[in-house]
Parts: sequence; C-alpha cells; structure tokens
Amino acid sequence: MNHDESPRPRRHPLPPQAPHTPPPPASGQPSGPPQMTGRQRLVAGLWPPRVTRAQLVVALLLFVLGLGLAIQVRSTNDDSALRGARQEDLVRILDELDGRTERLEDEKQRLDDQQTELETSSDQAEEARRQTREREQQLGILAGTVAAEGPGITLTVQDDGATVDSDMLLDAIQELRAAGAEAIQVNGVRVVAATYFSGSDGEIEVDGKRISAPYRFKVIGKPQDLEPALNIPGGVVQTLEKEQATATVVAAEKIVVDALRPAHRPDYARSSS
Repeated sequence: MNHDESPRPRRHPLPPQAPHTPPPPASGQPSGPPQMTGRQRLVAGLWPPRVTRAQLVVALLLFVLGLGLAIQVRSTNDDSALRGARQEDLVRILDELDGRTERLEDEKQRLDDQQTELETSSDQAEEARRQTREREQQLGILAGTVAAEGPGITLTVQDDGATVDSDMLLDAIQELRAAGAEAIQVNGVRVVAATYFSGSDGEIEVDGKRISAPYRFKVIGKPQDLEPALNIPGGVVQTLEKEQATATVVAAEKIVVDALRPAHRPDYARSSS
C-alpha cells in the first residue's frame, strides 16, 4: 500500500429538486379564456335564435294542436256546466228554447203570409191590367179608333147606272150587323154605331163624306154567316140586282179594317161605375 496516495474525496448525493412551477401572472395581465358557467352556456346556445323551416312547421302544428285542445276543453266545460245544472235550470233552458222556436215559427208564417198576399195582389193587378187592355182593344174596335183584322168578306157593289141610293147601302150595313159583323168600313170610311148614309143617284155620303161607285164593303166576321145573310131571297144582293147594280161577295181568311175615326170625348155622358 502506498501511503503517498491521497485519499479520494467522498461524494454526497444531491437533494431532489422540486418540479418547475411557472410564476403567477402579473396583476392586470390576461391569464387565458375564462371559464363559462352553466347559465351562460345556456344563454349562448339560445341567443341569437337559429330557427329552421322544420322548427317553424313544428311550432305551427303545436299552436294548432293547442288551439284545438283549448276549444275542446271549453266545450267540455260547457257540457259539464249543463250536466251539472239543476233540474229546474234545465227545464227553464228548454222552455226558453221552445219559446224562441215558437216565435221564429210565427215570424216565418207571418212572412209567408205576406209573400202570398203580395204575390196574389201582384197577380190580381196584372190580371186586371190585362183585362183592361183587352177591354180597351174591344171598345176601340167598336168605336173605330183602332185597326182590326180577321176573317170576313168583301162586298163590292158596281153601280154603272147610278141607281143605287143610300137606303140600299144602309140595308146592307144592317144585314151585315145582324149576321155578326164586328168591324166594317166602306170606301175608307169606318162604320160605327152613329154612322149614317145620305144621298141618292150616285151621290152618296157616309157620315158627311162623299163616296163614289164602286162601293166596297170590308167586313170582319164569320164568313159562313155573313155571305148567306146577303144572298137570302129578297135580300141585299137581289135588291141591288133589281136596280141594275152588281153585287159580288168574296170570303177571305184575313180582312184588314184600317180606317180610323177620331176619339171624341162626350160632353155630358160620364161613366156610372
């Protein structure tokens, strides 16, 4: 052993080092994103709202469903109210409904009666107007103030020798009226109840108007009655032939009597109705 060798120094273990910890941030400096609470996360998820079309449809369906449920509940409540009502209340409600129904029926019947009355009055007024117009036409034909047409005959008297006088023509008018003549005109003069004939030997006047041969009678009536009335033995035709005149009768389905007389207002006579 060499005593000159110096002894080796002894090594002591190092104490364990603590883990490195960053120093705390200085005051006033940000330390990263803040942590959010549950309420804040809920608010952030609901606002601003992000509504889709499907959500709108679902909301509309829910609204309709809720409205239907509300109506059903109200109806159920009303039925429940009636179901829970007392017998006296139910009887009163039924009496009120019966009374209202009866009043409505009475009102309907009254309106129906008024409608029937109005329709009847209208029909009666229309019928009265129709009868008035028809009567006016009839009186106009008789008075000679309106034209007329219908079946009848035409009587033509040729008087070349001017031997026919006014009495012969008036006899022809009387025979025609007795046979049912309804309208007559002679040479453009309308024959009425007050018509008169005057003159002789070819100088004949009808109601003061001069007419000349041939004398043409246009007559409306039943031809089967008018023609035989003129041709009876000793009648108008034979009388005219004795005076050397010629009388010709022709039946027709349509005779037009269009000679008119002015309508005169009577001075004294008035209707008694």
